Amino acid sequence: MALTVYTTTWCGPCKRLKSQLGREGIAFTEVDIDSDPDAASFVMSVNNGNQTVPTVVVDSPTGRIVRTNPSVIELKRILAGAGV
Repeated sequence: MALTVYTTTWCGPCKRLKSQLGREGIAFTEVDIDSDPDAASFVMSVNNGNQTVPTVVVDSPTGRIVRTNPSVIELKRILAGAGV
């Protein structure tokens, strides 16, 4: 499964989530929406027009799961298959 975290450099909750993912050994790709207009548009498309971060996308063989400001516990459940 691929995990992508849409973030900004100034976002406190983003820093916390990335740190927690690192501690849990969960690999992810980070995309800064301030420097990537397409990423900002995507985030807005899944958040009612808002640039709310962290927005996390999990791509798996069974589909795509998008969560806004999820906990690391929620993401671990998704990655384990409980949230699919």
